Amino acid sequence: MKNANTRNFVIWGVVIALLMAMVVASGSPLQNPASEEISYSKFVDRVQADEVASALVDTGDGVITGKLKNGEEFSTNLGDFALNFDIVEFFAGTNTDYDNAPVKRSSLLSNVLVSFLPLLLIGGLFILFFRNMQGGGGRGGAMSFGKSKAKLLTENTNKVTFDDVAGVESAKEDLKEVVDFLQDPTRFTRLGAKIPTGALLVGPPGTGKTLLARAVAGEAGVPFYTISGSDFVEMFVGVGASRVREMFAEARKQAPCIIFIDEIDAVGRHRGVGTSGGHEEREQTLNQLLVEMDGFEGDEGIIIIAATNRPDVLDKALLRPGRFDRQIEVPYPDIQGREKILEVHMKGKPIAAAVDVKYIARGTPGFSGADLMNLVNEAALLSARRNKLKITQREFEDARDKILMGAERRTLSMTDEERANTAYHEAGHAIVGLNMKASLPIHKATIIPRGRALGMVQYLPERDQISQSREEMIAHMAMAMGGRAAEELHFGYDKVTSGASSDIEQVTRIATSMVTEWGLSDAIGPIAYKQQDNGSFVPGIGRGSAISPETATLIEAEIKRFITEAHETALKILKKKKKDWVKLAEALLEYETLSGDEIKALLSDDTKPKRPDSSGGGKPAVAAVPTTRKPKSKPVGGTSTAKDTSE
Repeated sequence: MKNANTRNFVIWGVVIALLMAMVVASGSPLQNPASEEISYSKFVDRVQADEVASALVDTGDGVITGKLKNGEEFSTNLGDFALNFDIVEFFAGTNTDYDNAPVKRSSLLSNVLVSFLPLLLIGGLFILFFRNMQGGGGRGGAMSFGKSKAKLLTENTNKVTFDDVAGVESAKEDLKEVVDFLQDPTRFTRLGAKIPTGALLVGPPGTGKTLLARAVAGEAGVPFYTISGSDFVEMFVGVGASRVREMFAEARKQAPCIIFIDEIDAVGRHRGVGTSGGHEEREQTLNQLLVEMDGFEGDEGIIIIAATNRPDVLDKALLRPGRFDRQIEVPYPDIQGREKILEVHMKGKPIAAAVDVKYIARGTPGFSGADLMNLVNEAALLSARRNKLKITQREFEDARDKILMGAERRTLSMTDEERANTAYHEAGHAIVGLNMKASLPIHKATIIPRGRALGMVQYLPERDQISQSREEMIAHMAMAMGGRAAEELHFGYDKVTSGASSDIEQVTRIATSMVTEWGLSDAIGPIAYKQQDNGSFVPGIGRGSAISPETATLIEAEIKRFITEAHETALKILKKKKKDWVKLAEALLEYETLSGDEIKALLSDDTKPKRPDSSGGGKPAVAAVPTTRKPKSKPVGGTSTAKDTSE
């Protein structure tokens, strides 16, 4: 940006200098706007009346300038009289001080400048504006509109290998075959085998698709071209296709090499949608891409790797064998993958010896590689703010809290009644969760406001949950309704707040899926129903006719039954465990945050919670993790504010 501003400043400086040179070269004197222009006859009358003090006669231009005796300046044009004007005879007998102006001789250079400088100036301005329209005069200048924007990364440019990529072992295994082909293609060609022309990396954002592609190039030691799908699309038809041709022409010169197209769905969407010029340009670009990929031969040594998180929108011709015929899934990492990713990002950082990487990995289900990198960075920032020399376990868990729920809002003004309501609400969640067999272990309960939530109870799964059983769903719904049940029991029916809005929404979503998607309702049976935008249900995947009113009523009744039973289960547990519930609520009012181990100790032998030490070693009480994440679901059991009810 600084270089671009400097270049523009220099260009406009040259333009101004050329304008000044043109004015100087023209030799036209600048008239004094204060002088009065008079006719030649009036000038003669004033000379004869002895009113002119001085005069300067320029017979070449036919102009007389001078000053009157009253101090006023004047100028007059001789016109046709300039040919026969005799200065000595004209001023004879007067008291006027007169003189001839020096003769101006125009040089050849000034004549050339006066003749051609305007043309040069107009041409220069035209080129300048044209370069700005092309994006600032990049590579190739004004004629680079159809040039490829792919960037070439050589082996010595930020080399990345498979050692730098963790958590996606299955994807790495699939790509190792591509590396082997680039290193020794004859190993495959002598057997008549053809390596896949293109590999499509499919996965959510932040899972490491771009890093994987760079690792393939780093392992094979070949040039790596990278470009975004949006770089091909322009408002002018044919530009994108030209860039595709240019990119592949450059790649063939560097073969064997890799071309990586990020976000290929920007250019590879289904054809035949819409008729506007923008769609036509995108389709022409896609057609050219298909032609270039189909023209590959096994010995060209060019591999295309593309990335997208929306493979469903890609054109079928792009995914057929011979083009992107291999799709490689890059999912969210599992617990072992998260542990390896954390170790990669912790390299070179002062990590305390007491930091338990496995514990952090266990508490971050659903985190992508980018999320984990951000977690390590946030922990380092927290350590710096606290003037620590090393990053401790406490910083990692505080950073996780901040990422999942937002920063603490300790400045939020809450009345004693609101704090008590929040404490009993969260204690209700915790007690119900502890007394449900299929519930997850409690990790933390807090009444410190974070983000939109006034408090929450979090659960730490023993492992990554791929699916849930009916028993686990019922336990989850009962635990979520524990907050609403606690408010009813302790404060009374009329004192129930809006804090359970997100809990009710969550329970309703689970109950609806159990009835209409997962076939867990005995009354409905294993039939899938699709809910439309207007709230009605249709059978199958939404292509059939609307269901009968009786079936719709039955679905609604089953959803209500699941929610009502969850609420009644929560009430039953809280009435039975009232002593534990009240004890936990009072402890939350005193300590604000309790870990799962502290809650168990408090309920078993009334042991006072111990606060985490300042060094942050071990596993402190303050830790945060949501129960489930798809990929980043909100913590279970939050108490919302009246305005913000999403938590």
